[in-house]
Amino acid sequence: MTPEEITDLNRARASLARQRNALSKRIGASELAAASAAEDLMRVLLAIEAVDRALTDAGQPYTPPMA
Repeated sequence: MTPEEITDLNRARASLARQRNALSKRIGASELAAASAAEDLMRVLLAIEAVDRALTDAGQPYTPPMA
């Protein structure tokens, strides 16, 4: 993979992580979360795992930024 493709995958992962966080907040704020929200969260989590696998396969595993 090219450096640009690695950058694109890392950007995609960051975007998916933001979506995961937004869904988690929405589910957490609801007294009775809709099953569809849980399904959406599951799809986002699977997408993050797929991006992580692609990065690992490219020899550039995801590492979280230092806090």
